[in-house]
Amino acid sequence: MVRRPESLTGRFTSPLHDERVAAWLGIALGLSFGTAFVTGLISHFMQHPPDWWQWPSRPVGFYRVTQGLHVIGGLATVPLLLAKLWTVYPKLLRWPPVRSAGHAIERALILVLVGASLFQLATGLFNIAYWYPFPFFFPTAHYWTAYILIGALVIHIANEWAKVRRTVMTRPEDGVGRRRFLLTVAAAGGAVTVTTVGETFSPLARLAVLAPRRPGVGPQALPVNKTAQAAGITRVAPSWRLHVLGGEAELSLSLQDLHTRFPLHSERLPIACVEGWSANATWEGVRLRDILRAAGAPEGARVRVESMERGGLYRTSWVAPPHWHDHLTLLALGLNGSPLDLDHGHPCRLIAPNRPGVQQTKWVHRLVIA
Repeated sequence: MVRRPESLTGRFTSPLHDERVAAWLGIALGLSFGTAFVTGLISHFMQHPPDWWQWPSRPVGFYRVTQGLHVIGGLATVPLLLAKLWTVYPKLLRWPPVRSAGHAIERALILVLVGASLFQLATGLFNIAYWYPFPFFFPTAHYWTAYILIGALVIHIANEWAKVRRTVMTRPEDGVGRRRFLLTVAAAGGAVTVTTVGETFSPLARLAVLAPRRPGVGPQALPVNKTAQAAGITRVAPSWRLHVLGGEAELSLSLQDLHTRFPLHSERLPIACVEGWSANATWEGVRLRDILRAAGAPEGARVRVESMERGGLYRTSWVAPPHWHDHLTLLALGLNGSPLDLDHGHPCRLIAPNRPGVQQTKWVHRLVIA
């Protein structure tokens, strides 16, 4: 005799499969996904600003904090989401799966919410691991799925809020098991945070065993995402020159010219990557504004910084007036007391405050004033 599907729900006898546990986990997930959405938008629009907006160069570590929160908070969300799915999955197996048109819409919304949540966390994990087994472009898919996720989440909250509020405000008869379960989930999230936060908070770097990069590890005590070999740059010819075009005067500067014709400055600045890691370093070089003013750049000009890299989406970057006017923005020639390593952009690279790492262009050979 075949067992009736509806009898499946009777097998889930744990008191943890209840609305109170689900409600508290849902609140935590709502806060977590909301934070990830806001910090993700910040990262996206810092890399792709609208025409009417220019991101400020201060505070210096703003992007470092927001992107670190985005990635590390996203990692800590994984145990939260798994616990939530474990708590509510008996409801997903109820029979019949659809009881009315309204119930069908509700179930479809939950399917979208769960699917988008798993997609965002899974692809985010692949991204920080630098592994892309999927055929689509990660940033585009991750960005647009975020809107689907947050939209489904807002509708779900609106639909469930009255029940959630009533549930969390009611004192249960026996809440010891529930509290232990929730504390275990919180401890798991805390463990993930502790073992990754060191990738951006240097004092805890030794604990960052799950982080893809650690401060202090790499050439000249700084991590590297893309090596010179990966960029197709094996050497820099002695005849290298920095060309500055588009201003009142065109400049062609050798490495010796940069060292002798302009004042050299040393600044302590972080480099912060979209994968969540960041590290402070001491950069030595020429202020970008000194070079641009020598070329007669208009005060409101934008500048395209071009790399010797052969290709790639980030071979060039744009520097808006708030950044090139800032005295902290350098064309760096040295790092942590010695000339730039080839992997860090020798002979010349951009370093600026409050700017994503992918826009800190390496192996610079041309500035175009627009």
